[in-house]
Amino acid sequence: MHDVQWIWDDGGRASSGFVGIAGDCVTRSIAIATGWSYGRVYRELFDANQSSPRDGVPIYLAEPYLKRAGWKRLLAHDVPWDELPQGVVIVDSQNRRTGKGRHWTTVIDHTVYDTWNPVDDEYQILAFWTPPPSDSHDATMPAVSRNRRQTQHARAHQDEFDKILNRIRALDNTASNDASTEGEKRNALRMMQNLMLRHNLSREDLTIRDDTDNLALTRMACPVNGRRACRWEKDLAHYLTEQVFPMVLWYVNTKGHRTLFWFYGPLDDVEHCIQLFRELLLTIATSARLRYGGHSRGSGASYCEGYVLGLPTAETDFKSNQTEANDRSLIQARVLSTQRLAEEWLNVECGIRLVTTRSSGRFDHDPDAARRGEVHGSQHDIRGENGRKRIGN
Repeated sequence: MHDVQWIWDDGGRASSGFVGIAGDCVTRSIAIATGWSYGRVYRELFDANQSSPRDGVPIYLAEPYLKRAGWKRLLAHDVPWDELPQGVVIVDSQNRRTGKGRHWTTVIDHTVYDTWNPVDDEYQILAFWTPPPSDSHDATMPAVSRNRRQTQHARAHQDEFDKILNRIRALDNTASNDASTEGEKRNALRMMQNLMLRHNLSREDLTIRDDTDNLALTRMACPVNGRRACRWEKDLAHYLTEQVFPMVLWYVNTKGHRTLFWFYGPLDDVEHCIQLFRELLLTIATSARLRYGGHSRGSGASYCEGYVLGLPTAETDFKSNQTEANDRSLIQARVLSTQRLAEEWLNVECGIRLVTTRSSGRFDHDPDAARRGEVHGSQHDIRGENGRKRIGN
């Protein structure tokens, strides 16, 4: 099967002022495919279900919604993704390995528009929806080149939403303050409940620190050859997510005869993390092959392990002064909050729960090759363009 392209798209959720983790693939895919606003689709699905679409929409409600809009459902069990018809389609898919995890996504001219790519995770097509004829009054072509960055209008919308959150928090403080009168507490609770219902907020939304709940999250795979990842490749993924991109998390699994390193977290950080991961994989493996004829076993693998071990860390090469160290401690809380948010997103949005496994070590370690690799790794400059440090950005 030819590679199916993927473009990150949240369907306009963030720019519509919605916050919090949501399993909203139905709302998102319909908004992208139809070109309707995320808020409109959300409200109409809410009215049809009499409950929030935030945690998903039952199939028996989502399908009639599309039928009323003139869309036609076609059964297409396990049709290859690259054989979908041209134009705009909404795909109903399922995880091939587990037989669970139903997921709706929009595909436009063989390009997936979603917050993650189900094609990479072996989702098989069960059916797909095609739009009504173009002369239909309700048919609206989507904005294929949707800008993932927030526009000035969207930022202004978010600012207003932040004011609403602050207002609700203030009312919550009044309602829980022992110094408030009973009348003040009742009024505060009533106003607070009205605002939360109007804007579809829960108590969890009131406790999110900083602006982490407005982050664009994603999950992306970086494939490497072989069904078993080398120890140094795992060490490199750990190094990058610990030292360079601390808000990004990773895990590894296999697909066919290839190993997939998955990185998930804030969109920009994940993209940059994978770019640097690929760059370092190539640099280290090439250096090992030139010196030892390979990178996956023996002295070549030992060299690679030493190279990763020698890469500069935040506590050494990049610790320029005490002010920078203090700045690092100030963002630690945000890093931890973002990591927790990403783990929750992975479970809710992608249906993935991670488990920790152990593997045995190698028996052909070459200390001399490892020491040489460590020296070369310590000389590697992990910096962004124009010398700007990437650690902790």
